[in-house]
Amino acid sequence: MLTDRQHSIAEMPLTAKTLLTGPAGCGKTTAAVARVLALIESGAPADSVLLLTPQRGLQNPYLEAVANQPYAGGEVTPATMGGLARRMVDLFWPLAAETAGFAHPDRQPTFLTLETAQYYMAHLVRPLIETGFFESVTIDRNRLYSQILDNLNKAAVVGFRVEEIGERLMGAWNGDPAQRRVYADSQECASRFRTFCLENNLLDFSLQFEVFANILWQEPIVRDLLARSYRHLVYDNLEEEGPRAHDLLEDWLPDFDSALLVNDSEGGFRQFLGADPYSAERFAPLVDDVIRFEASFVQPQAVTDLEAGLLAALGREAALATPIAGEESPEQAFDFISARFYPQLLDELTTEITTLVNENGIPPAEIAILSPYLSDSLRFAMMNRLEAAGIQVRSHRPSRSLRNEPASQTLLTLACLAHPGWDIHPTRFDLTYALTLSLDTDLVRAQLLTEITYRQRDLRFSAFEEINGEMQERITYALGLRYTRLKEWISAYRESEPLPLDHFLRKLFGEVLSQPGFGFHQNLDAVRVAASLIESVRKFRQALEGLSDAESGPLGKEYIAMLQDGVIAAQYMQPYESNPDAVLIAPATTFILMNRPVKVQFWLDAGASGWSERLSQPLTQPHVLSRHWQSGRIWGDADEVAAEGEALARLVSGLLRRCRSKIYLGLPDLGETGFEQRGALLRAFQHVLQNTLTSP
Repeated sequence: MLTDRQHSIAEMPLTAKTLLTGPAGCGKTTAAVARVLALIESGAPADSVLLLTPQRGLQNPYLEAVANQPYAGGEVTPATMGGLARRMVDLFWPLAAETAGFAHPDRQPTFLTLETAQYYMAHLVRPLIETGFFESVTIDRNRLYSQILDNLNKAAVVGFRVEEIGERLMGAWNGDPAQRRVYADSQECASRFRTFCLENNLLDFSLQFEVFANILWQEPIVRDLLARSYRHLVYDNLEEEGPRAHDLLEDWLPDFDSALLVNDSEGGFRQFLGADPYSAERFAPLVDDVIRFEASFVQPQAVTDLEAGLLAALGREAALATPIAGEESPEQAFDFISARFYPQLLDELTTEITTLVNENGIPPAEIAILSPYLSDSLRFAMMNRLEAAGIQVRSHRPSRSLRNEPASQTLLTLACLAHPGWDIHPTRFDLTYALTLSLDTDLVRAQLLTEITYRQRDLRFSAFEEINGEMQERITYALGLRYTRLKEWISAYRESEPLPLDHFLRKLFGEVLSQPGFGFHQNLDAVRVAASLIESVRKFRQALEGLSDAESGPLGKEYIAMLQDGVIAAQYMQPYESNPDAVLIAPATTFILMNRPVKVQFWLDAGASGWSERLSQPLTQPHVLSRHWQSGRIWGDADEVAAEGEALARLVSGLLRRCRSKIYLGLPDLGETGFEQRGALLRAFQHVLQNTLTSP
């Protein structure tokens, strides 16, 4: 049911151009979804409606609303500005190729994913590292490659030349002179990568966006096509876009018959990716009307009061949403869970969550466990405890590599066994875990099978019939039957013509692993990971096939070598609701960007400095590489402190505006790393608690 104000948004004239703003939780997206439906119901062809968001996951409420609706005129076009750029570059390639400086404008381009871009970056940077590049940098190779690509992406979304990256970074640095050399090396690598892309018709995200924004956008035929195709615009979460996207929208806005721009007035959580909430403020005078929503559909009075107290403790003021009516006091909005050691804290959290679900009747989907960073060990420990307690649980961490997923490890281990020509010999440890999942057995029996049948040196397997009878009974004949089927399938494949890796994985999954009795048969999470891995391999193969500069060797072997080198396998978008009735474990910022409120939040490591401190990024600096940073100005300690305070206030506000009832602070005496923690977030809570206790 829509409120009167939401209904007025939906029923605006077909010529209205409006900016809808306000804090999170005030029903802005609900009103925008209703606007999309109203546009179509009023006669606008569905395919004339363009839905833009900064990332695809934010489109879910819109796509759910229009799904299976018998609308005439095609379908609503969901897109990101980057995705739209790729479509236009692909469509108008002959028009842009020569102007952009590509060496072979007569040939089709190859669009790179995150992982294939990192593959080529590694191909170029690895030899330079051997000559002394980045000698003072001690981070993983994959992070090094990704930060160079991040600099290229910021140049594109902010709107400055690639050649300015090093100059901007060095101009703001006033510390150790060795860091200037790092910035110079980063600039050299970025320039070489751009040259390599132009020479080989490769387009990473930054080049796609630059070709679209700098070349194709100026072409009348491109503008005419866009103007004729899309007459109505709905642009949600405008504050999470970069300033170059805002430039394009400002230029494009007069071409639409109607437009609804939706802006979270306290957003900007993607600033580390180039988002610019201050740039989004330019649209207020460019529309016919600015409407502000203030009444929250999420926050009760207690949570609103807690937000106000925390922001005051952090020295910040914000326009608070009008809460849901209630008389609770601030201390009812939060509670502490403390323990001496970190494992004990996780045990206490599990007990509290079990009570909330089983005794208080709170659905698992209404509970989120959040931390500034989500390590693999924390993810495993918390998921294992909740599953043992019978609580459904899911996790979402965009930076988690596919190589860390058990299902992908299983598939790639079996792929190595099926391709002895790759000369990759999985260890007994790897095979044990692969058999555990693929044959749907326990670790002990899988280890027995591996120790008895596998010969790592020549990749040879013994038959189950060759095992002595006593051991066969211990392993069980049912497991032996599944093992024999898998072994015979691999042996038959070895004698056939090798397939591309993605084709092989499809064949293995379809003919063996998905069959009844095997580990992927009813394991939906493993199936999801398998689909993502196959898609990742397919795009990797398509990006490298036919390129003379690709490294020698089978592409399947190259893909596995890329993973072993630490290059992240791209995470393909999966519905956040893959297991909707489950507790969510996620990094705090990731949870905010999912834009889905929950009833109860658990904040782990409340005393950790990670809630406010930036990740260590020795090759880049998001604040300096922004449009607002004055060229040549030095980034000092005062700037860092101010940025940390603003980031923490923004994060706290974003979390609390997505909390319907209560938060729990997890406070171990010794944090996950074993050290005592007294961070800014904990001090702010202590300030709120002190004020509450001393107030009359």
